Amino acid sequence: MTLSLVRAINEALRGALADDPKVVLMGEDIGKLGGVFRATEGLQKDFGEHRVLDTPLAESGIVGTAIGLALRGHRPVVEIQFDGFVFPAYDQIVTQLAKMRARSGGRLGLPVVIRIPYGGGIGAVEHHSESPEALFAHVPGLRVVSPSCASDAYWMLRQAIDCDDPVIFLEPKRRYYEKEPVDTTAPAATLHSVRVVRPGRDMTLVGYGPTVRTCLDAAAAAEEDGVSLEVLDLRSLSPIDFDGIEASVRRTGRLSVVHEAPVFFGAGAEIAARISERCFHHLEAPVLRVGGYHMPYPAGRMERDYLPDLDRVLDAAERTLAY
Repeated sequence: MTLSLVRAINEALRGALADDPKVVLMGEDIGKLGGVFRATEGLQKDFGEHRVLDTPLAESGIVGTAIGLALRGHRPVVEIQFDGFVFPAYDQIVTQLAKMRARSGGRLGLPVVIRIPYGGGIGAVEHHSESPEALFAHVPGLRVVSPSCASDAYWMLRQAIDCDDPVIFLEPKRRYYEKEPVDTTAPAATLHSVRVVRPGRDMTLVGYGPTVRTCLDAAAAAEEDGVSLEVLDLRSLSPIDFDGIEASVRRTGRLSVVHEAPVFFGAGAEIAARISERCFHHLEAPVLRVGGYHMPYPAGRMERDYLPDLDRVLDAAERTLAY
């Protein structure tokens, strides 16, 4: 069937609720309204108010309650309405959710999924357009993933809900309404593996979430000039499939990493360091990063100057290929 990314999320949640009575959904306005982006539309009507819970506007309380439910055997799926709203819950996530397995000597796991619409491109203000992935990927005990398309949104969410560890599930909100065929009979890949979305020979572009489409557009434009760019969808930021990236870079000899978050201390820095260590004798040029600037997210009318676009990705490719 053909689904938009946000509809694929709805279908994944519906399937999880139907398959496992321990799955519960929690969040602000996710019940009768169906969520700000309608990701949970119709689920409270079909599964009841005891499975799809409208919560107060209190993110720390939502995540704290989810932790308690998980300790009692449930599999809570929490929706944070916008990326910038997660910070009141950051204490619960870092000091409780992430540490429980290690703190209990492996006896207690917390199968909690925290869904967060993230990133810019919708003309919104700062608390609605941020990219906080590095703040979570840096925390041991958390898994951090981000789909870029409807098929991955469906299967990665199903896999995240089945996972016995806490998962931060980052949803690229500006790609919510892009559609593609989704096969709900078999997963396309494992949760934490890199996926080659466009083969190429001259250089590797790594993106995730919203920037995979940006990388694909850049690769299509570069092809008109005879340049072949390979595009990888990272999919998982913790853990990262460094073996998959390394395999590509050993073929192409060049790498750029593209993300919306600031490049300073971002995911691209970690990937650049690891791939430089692993592929030092295979690299023909330094690893470059293309991303947001080290500043608060700008007003909506200025975000086009902030977000990495096709021109900035192509400029990085040109600089890399000049070596």
